Amino acid sequence: MKNAPLPRPTLVSRPPLERMMRIHAVLKSGRYPTAPALAAELEVAGKTVHRDLIFMRDRMGLPIEFDPLRKGYHYTERVDAFPSLQISEGELFALMVAEKALQQYRGTPFEERLVTALRKLEKALPDTVSLNLTEWDHAISFRTSAEPIVNAPVMETLANAIQRREQLGITYRKPGTKTVESRTIDPYHLANVNGDWYLFAFDHLRGAIRTFSPTRVQSVEATGKTFRRPAKFELEKQLRDSFGIFSKEGDFEVVIRFDTVVADYIREKRWHPSQRLVELEEGGLELQLKLGSLVEVQRWVLGWGGHAVALAPEGLVRGVRQAAGALMEKHGQDR
Repeated sequence: MKNAPLPRPTLVSRPPLERMMRIHAVLKSGRYPTAPALAAELEVAGKTVHRDLIFMRDRMGLPIEFDPLRKGYHYTERVDAFPSLQISEGELFALMVAEKALQQYRGTPFEERLVTALRKLEKALPDTVSLNLTEWDHAISFRTSAEPIVNAPVMETLANAIQRREQLGITYRKPGTKTVESRTIDPYHLANVNGDWYLFAFDHLRGAIRTFSPTRVQSVEATGKTFRRPAKFELEKQLRDSFGIFSKEGDFEVVIRFDTVVADYIREKRWHPSQRLVELEEGGLELQLKLGSLVEVQRWVLGWGGHAVALAPEGLVRGVRQAAGALMEKHGQDR
């Protein structure tokens, strides 16, 4: 029976809030709507209305019952207002952190949407909780040493093309060059890796997936064609053996020794899923990694300014020596 008393199943998801607020307005008006009538008014299926009513009754504590005489649903007692958003202190703190973290999306098409969503959540909070949110504003912050320069129109075009599976034609400048190249790409994914944005796309010129920096995309336009993203593409698999975003070039067993000056900094972070730490007697440690490329880890070793020593593989050791030699030559005493 469509208008039978509501069952009490175990609920696992929350129906859209806007639809429930409309049901609340109908019930508060004193009408006794049937499920089919509500479904027609809301332009949804009858089963959807039943799920909404069950959620409102069992999870939001609203006094909803079915009246067999009037053959409709109603409130059995006065309800002055729709229940306000309930949020715990821990959830509020997480919201504050999320708002502060928005700086990494500055200049991207995601910034305005995320800010708008957070503002809506804040407005739904009771006044006393909103006050706490303001107080926390002075207690936590995020800082970046170098903020990436983002071309917002390019980023928005890339993001929309990914969602719509639209093939693009781009002009692109490779790092270290002044000339640009024309490429036809199927954009698969935009990722923020260590604060920098990267586009993963199928490059028709190379016939393989390549990584592009949106900052170096000079122009972009739709080709009018669409594509089907392969089901096997997963970013985690793409970057599994990477120390950043460089594609796999081989299998490398990396060993780096850190002295006591920086050892604690290494202990306090998870640098790579494959990492293994070996404590040394004098207080230092060795970091062992399994990587597919040595380019980024070589730069990383050099960045520790002599407090890190590459032990393996030989290609990494040789690369660090050559780079260190070049640094010494360019920073000689005769300058």
